[in-house]
Amino acid sequence: MKIAVLSRSRRIYSTKRLVEAAIARGHVVRVIDPLRCYMRISPGLAEIHFRGRVVEGYDAVIPRIGASITFYGTAVVRQFESMGVYTPNTSDAILRARDKLRAMQLLSQQGIGMPTTVCADSPDDSEDLIKMLGEPPHVLKLVQGTQGQGVVLAETHSASLSLAEAFRGVREHFLMQEFIREAKGADLRAFVVGNRVVAAMMRQAREGEFRSNLHRGGHALRVKLTKEERETAIAASQTMGLGVSGVDLLRSDRGPLVLEVNASPGLEGIEAASGIDVSGLIIEHIEKAVARREARRQ
Repeated sequence: MKIAVLSRSRRIYSTKRLVEAAIARGHVVRVIDPLRCYMRISPGLAEIHFRGRVVEGYDAVIPRIGASITFYGTAVVRQFESMGVYTPNTSDAILRARDKLRAMQLLSQQGIGMPTTVCADSPDDSEDLIKMLGEPPHVLKLVQGTQGQGVVLAETHSASLSLAEAFRGVREHFLMQEFIREAKGADLRAFVVGNRVVAAMMRQAREGEFRSNLHRGGHALRVKLTKEERETAIAASQTMGLGVSGVDLLRSDRGPLVLEVNASPGLEGIEAASGIDVSGLIIEHIEKAVARREARRQ
């Protein structure tokens, strides 16, 4: 197969590992910076150019679209889709997962466990918003935040009110969620490929911090998920329409709760903690998916 990896740099760990895994399995692979792509859109013709040449002949594209380039990055993925190129994560699926509010609404519709979440737009709603959520502590999250950025813990009613008004004052869209105390600063990352969890890790926040993200100083270790946790992760990934995802879960007294479904999950932490060749499993999944498409066309 001929595979394109959409990434800003081939030096990024996840990009490098996907390239290594594809080459090890006998494929031709190229890293393409989505921001350096330009497109021709006309009736009956979808075309992408990169560094002065037409991008063509690819069987699959693997999107590694960071939050800061979501708009144009997903447009490039959509153009590949228009050209008939397979992708495990479509542009629409990436956009669904990237919008935290939309993602929570979709998970709720499917009855998937999640922390109680509230949101509003008008400053007049702050008091009632907090009343809907219940007693503090509360967690406030920017809708477009990543890697723990824009996530704040409010331990009192007045702190929740002040933070809500501060976010609104700078016209930032945010969510408020209940704080799951029994999780004790730890969450689970379930890496889903296709219809199964292929690897998992537990991330523990450093002392004095409630965010367990590795970018925030948390540490990771291998963990065995329960059947319910695996089923929840798979259901969450499929609800977003993703073929490859990282689903973040909390262990609560009422079962696993989904925090987020990541459409471009990093590979470094999960491969180090689990000891599993996740990159190779992603390439294997793509091989099978492309083969099925080809069989249907014949």
